[in-house]
Amino acid sequence: MNTIYFDNNATTCVAPEVRDAMLPFFDSLYGNPSSMHAFGGQVMRYVNEARERIAAFLHADPSEIIFTSCGTESDNYAIRGTAEVFGTQNLKIITSRVEHPAVLGPCRRLKEMGAKLIEIPVDSHGNLDLDAYQEALRGSETKLVTIMWANNETGVIFPIKQIAELAKAAGAIVHTDAVQVAGKIPLDMRDVPVDMLSISGHKLHAPKGIGIFFVRKGTRLRTQQIGGHQESGRRGGTENVPYIVGMAKACELAEATMAEATERERRLRDKLEKGLLATCPDARVNGDSENRLANTLNISFEYIEGEAITYHMSDLGICVSTGSACASGSLEPSHVIRAMGVPFTAVHGSVRFSLSRYTTEEEVDYVLREMPGVIRKLRSLSPFGKGDKLPVEL
Repeated sequence: MNTIYFDNNATTCVAPEVRDAMLPFFDSLYGNPSSMHAFGGQVMRYVNEARERIAAFLHADPSEIIFTSCGTESDNYAIRGTAEVFGTQNLKIITSRVEHPAVLGPCRRLKEMGAKLIEIPVDSHGNLDLDAYQEALRGSETKLVTIMWANNETGVIFPIKQIAELAKAAGAIVHTDAVQVAGKIPLDMRDVPVDMLSISGHKLHAPKGIGIFFVRKGTRLRTQQIGGHQESGRRGGTENVPYIVGMAKACELAEATMAEATERERRLRDKLEKGLLATCPDARVNGDSENRLANTLNISFEYIEGEAITYHMSDLGICVSTGSACASGSLEPSHVIRAMGVPFTAVHGSVRFSLSRYTTEEEVDYVLREMPGVIRKLRSLSPFGKGDKLPVEL
């Protein structure tokens, strides 16, 4: 059975060009870039070239790029590293209710340690409540704003430039989790005044295990991974050279293909959305119809469980998800969908389709042929089918 993959917001395949760029560093160029001898030292040249290439992708300075293991590490570095500079008792953190667990987790931990935490709500379309955000910025406390650029479950894009400008005017430090937008929309650090930004390689066809942490010059931050001089003393540990080189190649490919891929993904996403809404009654799209990543469709099917849908789709070779891969295994409905006020009849039945530049029209057609039957079957088996009395939400 062929795999029909619609879970690219969880992870992407490694692009063939990325794999090929990495291979020499598992074989002939395996030296430690920190070594004094020429065999190892030559490898540092490739690390520096990769840093320059990634900096160009972000329109940043190479000195502002730190290599990490993933987006989660970069998020934690930003949040916890800022807290250590200013102290939790003197810090007010402003985030949103729909952040990835990599942001909500450390923010809530710091709240337990004495920091003040404000979680900004979203409306029924998943857009940030900017009035509540501006109210939260009031006051003289040291403020850290950490708000995602685009939501991983719904694809809703937040106005991060406006968010950052308002924060800077209020004297705040600004971090954004840009994991879902990297490679999908242009990122220009000359134009968007964030102090810190996180990217994860495996969301844009680089391998798992490599992340980027942008830190603008002059930003006060305490190092989190201590133990070596690497990354100019900002992140100890021997550089993951093959993955760093692969990440740079992935950024280069993303920049070259972004415009064409975005248009194509939007067309296929819209075809999928229109087809599912036409053939699956009692379905609703979650997220702003216009202000959304071109590759993402989050749709709720009323009266059935999203987990059951994913299992039945998997039996057909179709990979979809019910939300963040980092929250999988939980039977609780998505915190993102709940924050949007999706009705109880639909909140458990949300499914996310996320496309990539490798998604084909034939794959979309296959889903449109198979999914209506899955929905009909599950509703026929559900004790809470349409018209039946639903349990009261507690």
